[in-house]
Amino acid sequence: MIDFPLMHNNILREDVDALVNFLKTSDRFTQGGKVQEFEKTWSGWLGTKYTLFVNSGSSANYITAHVLAELYGKGEVIVAPIGWSSTIAAVINAGHTPVFADVNLKNLSLDDDAVLSKITPKTKAVFLTHVLGFDGLTDKLLETLKAKNILLLEDCCESHGATHNGKKIGTFGKASNFSFYYAHHMSTIEGGVVCTDDEEFYQYARMFRSHGMIRECNEEYRTKLQSPDTYPEFTFHVAGFNMRSTELNAVIGLNQIKRLDENNDKRKHNFDLYLKNLDGEKYFVDFDTVGSVNYALILIVKNSDKKLYEKVVNVLNEEKVEFRRGTAGGGNLARQRFIKNVFPEINPQTLKNAEYIHEFGLYVGNYPDLDEYKILNLCKVLNAL
Repeated sequence: MIDFPLMHNNILREDVDALVNFLKTSDRFTQGGKVQEFEKTWSGWLGTKYTLFVNSGSSANYITAHVLAELYGKGEVIVAPIGWSSTIAAVINAGHTPVFADVNLKNLSLDDDAVLSKITPKTKAVFLTHVLGFDGLTDKLLETLKAKNILLLEDCCESHGATHNGKKIGTFGKASNFSFYYAHHMSTIEGGVVCTDDEEFYQYARMFRSHGMIRECNEEYRTKLQSPDTYPEFTFHVAGFNMRSTELNAVIGLNQIKRLDENNDKRKHNFDLYLKNLDGEKYFVDFDTVGSVNYALILIVKNSDKKLYEKVVNVLNEEKVEFRRGTAGGGNLARQRFIKNVFPEINPQTLKNAEYIHEFGLYVGNYPDLDEYKILNLCKVLNAL
């Protein structure tokens, strides 16, 4: 029996020890100095001017979508059907209209031509999801969006450390979001960040994180936004949220980031080993792995073979290999009820590649201490089907 979970040992004893030591020596546990230290450390690792630490990657998506609406107005936002629900839910809840463009099989991210075909005068932004560790960008897309003056927002919640042309993703758009959920490349148990080089976007994100209060901003923005009808310490400029994180999450994050790059190298090795040993006649192996850091071993059955897919699901259950059907987010999100209820005109079947991934795709775990023999044994079992 192969027997491995989606994620293993992502919170180490040293993380727990660091947290225990902090609890013994500190008297402040809500957002404070450690949160600020982690924000500065993450900005240094990623290469952006500003980082805002929040309580989840989903919250980061919500804040980003709302800042977009506040500063640039509401409109159409092009989104991918493969990813996580919160990216699209954030777009809807901020008052934008989601416009689905299909993905490609090479990296499961937005297809260039599909995106370009969806651009209209109402398009405010493309909210691109880097799926399961892939680099979802192309030079063609970046150049086109720049020429058309359309904002790029990057959902990097599943792709810490992936690069495009040698530069880390999350540094190309107006803003980017990362998640530190337990199963991701690094974890603060729950947590996420909004990253940007744009100071105005950052200051508004700070307000949205904490009830919409201007006291979260720097002095320049506090002075500019102060209302004569309210007290400075209680001026709510936008309809914000409470999405702050804690000192405890930041302590874990500061410890985890020290080994992020080393762990990502192990994930790259695991994924390469997996693809080299998987039968390319039965399964799709022609992924674009340049710049990718995959925290999952992705399995897509070739040739629309339903019977083979059923055999794969059965053997994974028998071998106690934890998996998720449909790849990221359970497949084609345009099928989900929260989309159909609000936008019944959206037809998920027009998203051909997303539909194929939904019907014939899944993934299993890829973590730093995953034994090579388990990867090779998995390939052997799958190839024998």
